[in-house]
Amino acid sequence: MSDTTQGGVVKHAGAGEGAASGPDAALARLRALETLESGYEAWLELKLEQAASRLRFREERERLEQQGSFLLGAVRAAGLTPGTEPGLVAGAAAPGEFLRDAEEKLTQARDALARREAESEAKHADAFAQIRATLKDRVRRYLGASRPSLTLLLRRVGTERAILHLARVSGDTPALLCFLFAGRIPSRYGFLLDDSTEDVSLAPAPLYADEGVGADEVRPDAAGLEARVRGAGEVVPLKGFLPVFVPRPSGGEDFFRLLQRGAVLEVEVADGTAFRNVLSREESERFAGHLLRLKLEGRLGLDIEVG
Repeated sequence: MSDTTQGGVVKHAGAGEGAASGPDAALARLRALETLESGYEAWLELKLEQAASRLRFREERERLEQQGSFLLGAVRAAGLTPGTEPGLVAGAAAPGEFLRDAEEKLTQARDALARREAESEAKHADAFAQIRATLKDRVRRYLGASRPSLTLLLRRVGTERAILHLARVSGDTPALLCFLFAGRIPSRYGFLLDDSTEDVSLAPAPLYADEGVGADEVRPDAAGLEARVRGAGEVVPLKGFLPVFVPRPSGGEDFFRLLQRGAVLEVEVADGTAFRNVLSREESERFAGHLLRLKLEGRLGLDIEVG
């Protein structure tokens, strides 16, 4: 990147380059292929481009601040140098006049940078909205054209308790099930099979640091996770599980999750601040009944195997 000097202000050629084309490139990729995966790839591309754009703007602000500090120091030094009093050199500007001119140009540069940054943020926000709307539309169309299928596996634990598993699903199915069960799209395409963790001493976090979730908020307890899922907008940053809200006969709903565990999804129910995988007979029957109701409504394919 080259630097040029104009009126005491160093201007960095290429500042903000690529910021305007990023959203357009992501939207072009979104429209190129009518698949969920390509849509999520375009979404990720736009997130990365926005992060790079914000970094460029931050670096440019820092450069302008450094220039302002440097010029102020240089003018002060010039004013204190013997033999440089105003008027000794024909046509020479007084240090104060030079400083005012430099400060004015710096202010103009800061204002121009702020305008470009605001325009970039607005363009990214519009592109994100288009991508989310397109993904929701695709999910709805996919669900209307072909219902996802599940295989429920029942494992009895005594006579009154049970452990429920579901055969693992992949491809588009996790995103479709997320929308079917929670009415929201996930923030990432491969969320369900993602068992990565930033700390090997900890289990994988149930949330990504996306969509307003901070890096220190990715491991809420069961009650906090339920509140996060229920309070999410059109996108929920799930990781490694699917949420299912099952109605209770007395009213309200229980929060179940289908947790990724190797070759199966294990059904767990929120119990206070924790989850448990050993369900009562009533809980297991009610969960299975909820899936069966979705099957009878034509919204889900379901096979049940009793072990």
